[in-house]
Amino acid sequence: MPKKKYHHGDLKNALIKAGIEILSKEGVRGLSLRKVAQKAGVSHTAPYSHFTDKQSLIAAISIEGFVTIHEHLNVVINRYHGEPLRQLIEGAWAYVQFALSDPAHFKVTFSSVLEREKDYPEFVEMSQKTFGLVVRIVEACQAAGVLRPGPADVEAISIWSIVHGFISLLLEGQLFHSILERYTVRQLLIFSLARVTLTELTPEKYAKMESMERYIYPPVSTPA
Repeated sequence: MPKKKYHHGDLKNALIKAGIEILSKEGVRGLSLRKVAQKAGVSHTAPYSHFTDKQSLIAAISIEGFVTIHEHLNVVINRYHGEPLRQLIEGAWAYVQFALSDPAHFKVTFSSVLEREKDYPEFVEMSQKTFGLVVRIVEACQAAGVLRPGPADVEAISIWSIVHGFISLLLEGQLFHSILERYTVRQLLIFSLARVTLTELTPEKYAKMESMERYIYPPVSTPA
């Protein structure tokens, strides 16, 4: 079978895509540069032009995850300019949708499989930039009286923890079916956010709002 030919940048993207596909089926243990090369249809030495080892590939995959989230949060902030509560809801919803649409990529992005994060400055920069957008949404909500005053970065960690914990329960199938039969995932997310907002926030009101899902993600189903 002839090997595929890529331009330099296209090869890197193809290898990252192949790595994500392998992760989704075999997990981190199944990932190797040789398997990625085989999946991308290139020689087994081709990945080394971009990645020194498996860890550098994982770093690239994680960076891509943060880039995706950063882009979607930017869309949310710009589309709902002047609507901080809506930014909070749709920003959290975009995060949930990324996790549900690509759980393997999500798990690697927020895992400890990248052993020495500081060795990858691009990863550190992208993760900090993404968190910066979360802080920006929190600051807007605080200024509007939607969230309590206080250090915005600390409040952002609290909200991130709530949403991330909610996602973990979803991905691990730990939410009772009796609840999922009564409420949509979006409604349950809004229930969670309502624990920290000062503004009245009811799922009935906001779950009916047009969501960013149609602009960012295809519809996805919850884990069985």
